[in-house]
Amino acid sequence: MSRFDFRRLNARHPYLLALLLLALALAVNYLLQPNLFQSRVLNSNMRTFLPLMILAAGQTIVIITGGIDLSVGAIVSLAAAVLVTNLSPDAAAGQIALIVLAAAGVGMAAGALNGFCVAFLRLQPIVTTYATSFIFSGLALWILPRPGGSMPQQLARTYRSAAPLGLPLGIYIAILLIIGWTFLRSTRFGTYLVAVGGRPDAAYASGVPVTWVRFASYVLAGLLAAFSALALTLLTSSGDPRMGDAMTLDSIVAVVLGGTRLSGGQGGVAGSIIGVAILGLIRNIISFANVPTWWQTLVDALIIITALAAPGLVRLLRSRRQA
Repeated sequence: MSRFDFRRLNARHPYLLALLLLALALAVNYLLQPNLFQSRVLNSNMRTFLPLMILAAGQTIVIITGGIDLSVGAIVSLAAAVLVTNLSPDAAAGQIALIVLAAAGVGMAAGALNGFCVAFLRLQPIVTTYATSFIFSGLALWILPRPGGSMPQQLARTYRSAAPLGLPLGIYIAILLIIGWTFLRSTRFGTYLVAVGGRPDAAYASGVPVTWVRFASYVLAGLLAAFSALALTLLTSSGDPRMGDAMTLDSIVAVVLGGTRLSGGQGGVAGSIIGVAILGLIRNIISFANVPTWWQTLVDALIIITALAAPGLVRLLRSRRQA
């Protein structure tokens, strides 16, 4: 296949490379863990992957608009602190709903702060969200000074149990995320998200409310970070004021693995969910192969560096061929 044909194929099927990487990761993981596809193991993996899948969906929306959110992990910690300090193992359904809504509101408020600074004050997203992450982490520590708290046991058991057809609950939620993104992408707002990330000046000239679209993307990311916190606390049945710290980098790596461009204007939630699965399987491989855990951080860094360097390398190769 010629280079032109490959580029055209990749443009038509942006998740192709991610699917190939997923197939490779599954094959290697299966060799190391033959029971990989058993219901118990599949359920365990999916409930472990799900919090990051939800978080990566929000990060995807922000990155598609040309931004980035380095505070999503801190928002997870903050929302988790709100949940575990206000819920008891035997909490009633009404109380659970109220506290979950409160945590969602906290996530949206945090996202609104990021969006206001980036969209309205026009501050740099990297610097701004890095700074606000300390605010949110500090609030999480204030609410929950040390690991602890609890979650409703019945709700936690539901999260861990298999759903209809014997499939993990996480698979159904992942499908809902993809359906939600597909619907959002078909709306005018979804078109605006991609337009703002691709060519913001042209989008503004054509009447797109660039400022409000960017603001809304951060609010959505904050909301999804709160739901990620819910999944994470149900997984652990407790909270930790630092439990979301590592998830920020992981969410960016997953988005990159899923084919979303860090420069914005291209990508989708389905790819990011595949990216989370790839990342999780890579970590399973590292664990089962008895490879030192610091390789996980090295792999994350190499993925991001490769994604950042790829456009420049392509331009360099093209210029050399033309010369």
